[in-house]
Formats: sequence, C-alpha cells, structure tokens
Amino acid sequence: MLISLARGLPSAPVSVGTFFKHLPPLRSSLLKFKPIPIRRTILSLSSAFNDASAAVDCSHFQTLNSHQKNQVRLYIGSLLQWNQKMNLTAVKEENEVMERHVEDSLAIIEPVRNSYMLHCGGSFENLSVVDVGSGAGLPGLVLAIACPGWKVTLLESMNKRCNFLEHVVDLIGLQNVQIVRDRAENLGQNLDFRENFDIAVARAVAEMRVLAEYCLPLVRVGGLFVAAKGHDPKEEVANAERAISLMGASLVQTYLVESHSKYGQRTAVICLKDTPTPGRYPRAPGTPSKLPL
Repeated sequence: MLISLARGLPSAPVSVGTFFKHLPPLRSSLLKFKPIPIRRTILSLSSAFNDASAAVDCSHFQTLNSHQKNQVRLYIGSLLQWNQKMNLTAVKEENEVMERHVEDSLAIIEPVRNSYMLHCGGSFENLSVVDVGSGAGLPGLVLAIACPGWKVTLLESMNKRCNFLEHVVDLIGLQNVQIVRDRAENLGQNLDFRENFDIAVARAVAEMRVLAEYCLPLVRVGGLFVAAKGHDPKEEVANAERAISLMGASLVQTYLVESHSKYGQRTAVICLKDTPTPGRYPRAPGTPSKLPL
C-alpha cells in the first residue's frame, strides 16, 4: 500500500564523551501505542562492547527460512532490474547486493533486539517500525522479510523510488509493509505518525545531527532510534549529542556489527526516547540538513 502525504513534492544514559573514551579498539500499517514505562538500566560499557565485537561465524541470510530466502532473492532480482533504468544502488552484482546491503540490513536485528529487550520491555515480535529515507528498501524491506510480525513503514520522498518499493512489495507478497511518500519533516508533524513507532531506523541517509531530528519525533516515548553507521562514527555521534537530547532522547549503546564493507565493521548507534519531542521539532522541510542542531 502506497500512501502519498507529500505536499509540493516533484513526483542507562552516558555522556558521549565518556562513552567513546572507554571504547576498546575496533577489530578486523499504523498502530497507536500506550507509552511503556521505561526501566532504565545503566549500560555496562565493557560488557556491551565485548558482546558487540564478537564475530558472527555464519551468514545472517542462512538464518532465514526457505520462504524468506526466496523473498530476498526476488527482491535482489527486482532491485538489479530496476537499477538499469533508475539510480537505486551503486552495486551492480547479485552477490554484492547480498553482502553489502542484505547482510548489513540483517546484521542490525541482533543489536536492536538486545537493546529493545533491555531498555523497552514488552514483546520484540510485534513491533511498529519506520524506515526513514528507505530508498531502495534498505534496511526496512529486508527487516520486514526477516521479521514478519513487524509492521514496517517505508518512508521515502522520491516518487520513482516509491514506485519501485510498491512493485517489489507486491511481487514478494509482503502483507506487513506500507509505503509513505513524504518527507520526514512533514511526517514528524503529522499526528497520525508522530510518536507512534516503537523503532525508527535509518541507513545511509544523513549525519547523526540531522537523523536525530528526522527520526526521533516519530518514535514513541520508551522506543528506540537506530542509525546504521560506518566503522568509526565517534566524532559524528559526539557532534549529535545536543540534537539527540533536544529530541528527548539519550544514547544508550553503540554496537559493532560484522560487515562486508572494506573496514569489516559497521556500527549500530542506538538511542532511547526518554521524553516527548518538543512540538517545534522537526523543523520545516530542508531546515534540519541546512542548519543542523
């Protein structure tokens, strides 16, 4: 289902400084929710990063059942076919899509599960998730395949990309996905969407200061914002400390995940929504990227 909401579109908290000081070296659909009381637990930095840096011996794809694997293959085939006529990804080969996109998307499930169970409580099986700036459906569409109990909203402002997402969702037969064509700044001020999601995710969209303003207004109090970042986002996350706080959230974990990128590691930056986001955020479309907080 494609929902177009576009107006005027062409088609336990720790200070960031202390948090990163103690980092070990890196190694080579809509539902209304009642706020869940937050059970704050001070994060053990040493144990968190020991667990985070543990190598994953097997492919995340291999953990899927046969039906899910077939859905992923159909998705990859459609992505490469449509990519010949529009810019969806710089990757041109099936194995590269699997390694660099599908595996990276699946890799964030474990850290999200761990953080959600620790900080948010409740079931992890039936969540409302928004993928902000979904693009070609990464990571949201892959998460919808791997977690069929989730209700996933793919938020994308470009009409051509929404057309692709609509096509592939119909082809695969996903019943747990809706596509919304709009900007994050507009959706964050729409009361049908604002603070209605358990989790907001974003991958390869913008820097953390901007992402915080895009994503956190959509997350319910007690929910999570998850940014998929590169191998060493220390400076970027430190610069975003003020923006994260202004949105009513705090950094709770930075989780290292194995990746097929050239550095062999990527980072899931996870924030907990502590209090409602002030009504003035997000600001008007275009402002967060032009004037980051």
